[in-house]
Amino acid sequence: MKNEIQIKAVNKFYGRKQALKDINLTIEQGMFGLLGRNGASKTTLMKTLATLHGKQSGEITVCGIPIENSREIRAITGYLPQDFSMYPSMTVYESLDYLGMLSGMGKADRKEQIQSFLKKVNLSAQKGSRVKSLSGGMKRRLGIAQALLHNPRVLIVDEPTAGLDPEERIRFRNLLCEVAEERIVILSTHIVGDIEATCENIAIMNEGEILWKGTVSELLQNAEEKVFSAEVPRTMLSRVKENYIVTGMLQQGEKAAVRLLAEQAPDLPGVAGQTPNCEDAYMYCLYQNGCDVSGGEESCCF
Repeated sequence: MKNEIQIKAVNKFYGRKQALKDINLTIEQGMFGLLGRNGASKTTLMKTLATLHGKQSGEITVCGIPIENSREIRAITGYLPQDFSMYPSMTVYESLDYLGMLSGMGKADRKEQIQSFLKKVNLSAQKGSRVKSLSGGMKRRLGIAQALLHNPRVLIVDEPTAGLDPEERIRFRNLLCEVAEERIVILSTHIVGDIEATCENIAIMNEGEILWKGTVSELLQNAEEKVFSAEVPRTMLSRVKENYIVTGMLQQGEKAAVRLLAEQAPDLPGVAGQTPNCEDAYMYCLYQNGCDVSGGEESCCF
């Protein structure tokens, strides 16, 4: 059975509103990034893959299993939702033991797996601590442990690093990369840095549509010769933001160093071409597809 998810012409509606619009994706083993603004319907797609939501049309197979076979899909899938929570008065060990029991694992198997995954997520020292006493980063790592407890072939994580401090974010991203060596891991996020640091293959989603899919390198190539820097008087900033997509700005005294996107070199003081980074390339992709990025206001990039 091949480790692969196939999504073909999938559509989903909430009443008259179309949440997923003709989605076509192939997701193979390793880390796969789904990048998009808040409200892009990323969570709807993740919940559909986890069989928590149905679809109106199209086909989905997970490791060769049709999505309609929800019991089989859930047996091979681990899911960490954005709003993950556990009983706050349970200890870390008790919560994992309870979830393992609900999933049908035997006592000896639960004990072995819990100890193994607590070590993997660096929570062995907290196994007797109550869930309510854990930091935000620890709770996310506990969420990964519960999602991996039954050793799934597919792991789906939705906005896992939102609100974490930089140290916890790096630790969490490294953990995801480690577990992706032997399974499919789908990372859904609006944070460009998380995608850049962990994923080779990505898709960009907006308003229920896939705008772009490919590798990070291909996304960067798409923005080549479209990124420029300039040093302008502060009095010009409002005009620059009105006429260009600004992806970075540093004000220094009466001047401001700006980084911006343009189809050709703008007529600005000190203009110079720059090598695109992932934030530049993401913004340019949105612009190419007619999304509103006027004034560089796409907050997920800064």
